[in-house]
Amino acid sequence: MARVAIVAGPDAGHAFPAFALAERLGADGIATIVYTGLRWRAAAADRGIEVLELPGLAVEDGDDDTDAGAKLSGRAARIAVSLAPVLAERRVDLVISDVITVGGAWAADLVGIPWVELSPHPLYRPSRGLPPIGAGLEPGHGWSGRLRDRAMRAATARSLRRGERQRARARFEIGLGTSMSRPAARLVATLPALEVFRPDWPVHAHLAGPLLWEPTESVFERPPGTAPLVLVAPSTAVTGAAAMADTAIAALSDDELGFPVRVVLSALDPPSSGRLPDHVVVATARQDEILPDADLVICGGGHGMLAKALAAGVPVVTVPGGGDQWELANRVQRQGSGRLVRPVEVRSLASAARDVLTDPAYTDAARRASVSAAWVVDPVQVVRRLLPR
Repeated sequence: MARVAIVAGPDAGHAFPAFALAERLGADGIATIVYTGLRWRAAAADRGIEVLELPGLAVEDGDDDTDAGAKLSGRAARIAVSLAPVLAERRVDLVISDVITVGGAWAADLVGIPWVELSPHPLYRPSRGLPPIGAGLEPGHGWSGRLRDRAMRAATARSLRRGERQRARARFEIGLGTSMSRPAARLVATLPALEVFRPDWPVHAHLAGPLLWEPTESVFERPPGTAPLVLVAPSTAVTGAAAMADTAIAALSDDELGFPVRVVLSALDPPSSGRLPDHVVVATARQDEILPDADLVICGGGHGMLAKALAAGVPVVTVPGGGDQWELANRVQRQGSGRLVRPVEVRSLASAARDVLTDPAYTDAARRASVSAAWVVDPVQVVRRLLPR
């Protein structure tokens, strides 16, 4: 039987897509091991997913986490050296490596087996046809717009070259060539509606659709009544906006919003104290189960929650923090399926929620985004074609 190793970081936005892909591969008869953190190991095991701790992942003395390039490269080298003998011992045929956990790809290089890059979000590689990812801007129009984009790309080129040097040095130190090897394929796990056209789309890159996974089998209790239902899902990322949950609950009161709503607050770590209004329910439960009943999602702008909401045809209000949340929130606003609020304030959040709940154009756009899922390819078939026969 063919064996596949999936390597991902421990954050929910990277571990959950790895689990989702492992489930799909396992259902097709492909033996799969996920190497990541252990926080959700028990929940994954209950669903038949084998999870082992990713060696070399832990922070060690001397690690410089203030330098993102050094952090990614140095830890990637440590992961690769620790993981390579494990892959050889388990006779793994193919590695699927998360786009920011490149130690999995380097371990595959050390063992001499092919690897696949998994982007659990839109493709964030630089492009000659786009402004730098993270700016939140659409491609410039006309000569002035193209000049703006060219200037912005030039301004980021120095950082990109520095990162390339750091990766080359780290690879050299563990006995690999200084140039990154190419993946056998790239899986871009997003809705087509969240992607943007680029003239240099990589060869063998496949839009595979969102890889969504729930860490629990529990379901939400619905607040009583028939008022619109709003799902509030604060970001799980360390770069997420602070105090979003409290602000959202205040913004969704009758006094601020102007009409009643029912609120479900979804949290991996629910608050343990403090009395909540009667129209608010807080729990850790399946978001995919409640979304068909929801009229609005308020979230941080992370890809996982955005993809869930739009796949269900539910419009959003985003409160983006750092990282890629700003980029995604702007894409959603341009696509018409949501509003962006930043900084997070009660009055501005209430205004955005009111607009989305009362204007059907947002729901129509979210449903169009949902329909775009028909254009994706099956990632299992992409993987199967790369396995030994």
